[in-house]
Amino acid sequence: MFTSQTSSFQDSIDVEEKETDFDNEEISQQINCYYAVYFYETTRSESAEENETKSHRRTESTASQDDGSLSLVDTSLPSEAEPELRSYISRRLSKGALLGGMGNIATVELSVPEEAVGCYCCLLEKGEGQDGDGYVVCLLGGCERGLNLFRLELDKYVQGLQSCLCPELQNLETEIRPYLSRWYEESVMHIYRVVQLMQGDVAYLLHAALSHTNVDVIGADERTKADITRFIKAASLQGLAPEEASTASLCKSAPGDLQSNLLVDCSRTPLLFTNAVSNRFCDDWIQAFLNAAERSNPFLLRQILENFKLKAIQDMNNLKRFIRQAEMSHYALFRCCLFLQACGNGDVLLRNARAEHSGLPEACDIIRVLEEFLSEQAQGAPY
Repeated sequence: MFTSQTSSFQDSIDVEEKETDFDNEEISQQINCYYAVYFYETTRSESAEENETKSHRRTESTASQDDGSLSLVDTSLPSEAEPELRSYISRRLSKGALLGGMGNIATVELSVPEEAVGCYCCLLEKGEGQDGDGYVVCLLGGCERGLNLFRLELDKYVQGLQSCLCPELQNLETEIRPYLSRWYEESVMHIYRVVQLMQGDVAYLLHAALSHTNVDVIGADERTKADITRFIKAASLQGLAPEEASTASLCKSAPGDLQSNLLVDCSRTPLLFTNAVSNRFCDDWIQAFLNAAERSNPFLLRQILENFKLKAIQDMNNLKRFIRQAEMSHYALFRCCLFLQACGNGDVLLRNARAEHSGLPEACDIIRVLEEFLSEQAQGAPY
């Protein structure tokens, strides 16, 4: 009865065997990453001398290389590759393909060892009354498909640069250049660092993310705390699952079910977890995460995380359908019990269903029966 669902789960969990586009990214810790920043002018109303003076101030020790409306501010690209990137950006701008504040990701061919690399570009406009002037920030490394998985993180990271980009750029060497040099470590590698730190215990974080459990981290530096917070956010279904119950309703959905925060003590070796909860569904994904981490592949790790979330959403939708059917059929209720037993994620699914159907008495009765069934099953083995 559940052969197709089991097969679907195995297809999701075996993603590393299918995502061949990421196979060449196994040396991601040593991957060549680059950046480039250009000043973009949409008008040329100033005199040539004024333009030259401003351009010199903007680039400081970096040579000003003007190509139409683009002036180089700073880059880590080889000298032969930078003009190629500038030409590419100019073409994108002329076609209106770069919109203010919205990142654009593509593959570019440059004179770098990789030949073709993923390129994230974003136009940061200086604001109203500035004649449309702004900066084009380019982050290059890995592959296009891999960078697309981290689009939100890249958008946020580049937006964090906007306040530093003053016209004089006196902070080029002290703030801008160090900030851009860290883009790959800060925007892409956080999931990898968490899996490396947690190892098999990453299942506790996965379960906490699905069940909206708060996670407190002690005994860790700020970077590790931020990494774990971002991992939880990336693994959460918030905003993805249709008609998703709010966190507030989830927290008060079961009067007798007090949810304790997961506490992670990073000062211990091995790490010490308090109020740690997992289930078979989360445990089944551990090996896929560990395999990708062993290959130092952050793009594959993110793809596995997305597949994990997709499978959880599919199971949530299946449970909703079974509950609707069970209101009219005892056989459907039986199928619902078998489904929850087979999926290994019954506690999380019922917690979400309970919150979502709180105003529907018939559905609540069905869920109560299902909870009793799983409680009895849990006497013998965790579900």
